[in-house]
Amino acid sequence: MKTVSNKHDELGKCFAQHLSTMTSDISPKQIDRLWQDIVTRYGEPQRAYHTLNHIEQLLVQFKSIKHYLTEPHIIAVALYYHDVVYDPTHSDNELKSAEFATDALSSYLSTKQCQQIYALIMMTANHQLDTLVDSDKYNDAAYLLDMDLSILGAPWPTYRQYAKAIRQEYKHVADDDYRDGRTAVLQGLLAHPKLYLTDHYYNQLETQARDNIKRELTLLAAL
Repeated sequence: MKTVSNKHDELGKCFAQHLSTMTSDISPKQIDRLWQDIVTRYGEPQRAYHTLNHIEQLLVQFKSIKHYLTEPHIIAVALYYHDVVYDPTHSDNELKSAEFATDALSSYLSTKQCQQIYALIMMTANHQLDTLVDSDKYNDAAYLLDMDLSILGAPWPTYRQYAKAIRQEYKHVADDDYRDGRTAVLQGLLAHPKLYLTDHYYNQLETQARDNIKRELTLLAAL
C-alpha cells in the first residue's frame, strides 16, 4: 500500500503545481479537495485501465514533450480530468468528464481556461482536431491526443495487458458482442491515414501501434 500511496502523492503534488501556476486564487486546501475527488473517481471498481496508473503513464509522456507545448499547464490539467467520469456502460464519458472538470475548476480558473480544458477533453471522444483554428492550440491538442493513444504503440506485452484491462472493463458484454464492437473500433483506427498527429509520436510509435492493433484483431477473431 505504501508504494501506491507514494505514487498517488507524487501525482497529487504534480497536480497542485500545475493548478497553482495557473491561478493564485486557490488555496492548498482547495487544491487537495479537488485532488481527492480525482483520486476517488479514478479508484472506482469498474475501472481496470482507466485508473490513476493511466494518468501516471500520461504524465511520464507529458514530461518528455512539454517543451513543445504553448500552454503546458492547461494540457496537464486536462490530462488529469479527461477520464474522471468513466462508466463503460455509457457513451457520454468525455462529455461528463468535461462537465465535471469545468464544474470543479470554474471557481478558480478563468472562463477561457475552463473552456480550453472542456474542449480538450471533448476532443478525446473522437481524437479529431477540426474545431481548432489557432495553430498553437492545435499543436497542444495534437500532443494531448497522441499521449492518450500512446499505449497503442507500447511494446506488445504492455499493449496486451492494456487490451486485457479494456476487456475487463467491458466484462458485462458477452464475448461475441465484445469481439464485434472492439473489432470495429480497431479497424476504425487502422483506417486512419495516421494514428498519431504529431511527428514526435508518429515517428516513434506508428509502426508498433499498427502491428499491435493487427495482433489484437487476430486474437479477437479467435474468440
